[in-house]
Amino acid sequence: MDKQALRGYLSPTRLGQADPIDVLSPDGEHEQIPLAKVRAVYFVREFSDDFEPERKAFLSRPKLDGLWVRLRFTDGDTLEGVVPNDLLSLLDNGLQITPPDLNSTTDRILCRVALSPKSPCSES
Repeated sequence: MDKQALRGYLSPTRLGQADPIDVLSPDGEHEQIPLAKVRAVYFVREFSDDFEPERKAFLSRPKLDGLWVRLRFTDGDTLEGVVPNDLLSLLDNGLQITPPDLNSTTDRILCRVALSPKSPCSES
C-alpha cells in the first residue's frame, strides 16, 4: 500500500478469490484492503523490520524447480524469483514466487502482475 508495510495474518487460500483482502493485525483487528492497492504480499517466517529480501536477483541460475522470472513493477523496481511450473498454482490476481534470497525471513511473495506490451515474451 503506497510502499507502506502492513503486518498481519491472512488466509492464503482466499488470495485468488477475495477482493478486498481481509488482514488480521497482530492486535486482533480486521482491516479490509482493496487488491488494487496491494503491490505484493510477503509471506514471512516472523514479523521483523527487514522483510524485504536482501537480494532481488539471483547470482547465478537458480537450482530450484520451476520457472525463473523477472518482475518489473510500475515504479521501475525489479524482482526475480521462481514460480512453480504448474498452471493450477497461478492465481488470477498474481504470481506466487520464491525470492532469490533463501536465507531471508521472506518465504514467498505474492505479486500482482499485468503483462506489459514491452515484455520480452511479447516481442517478435
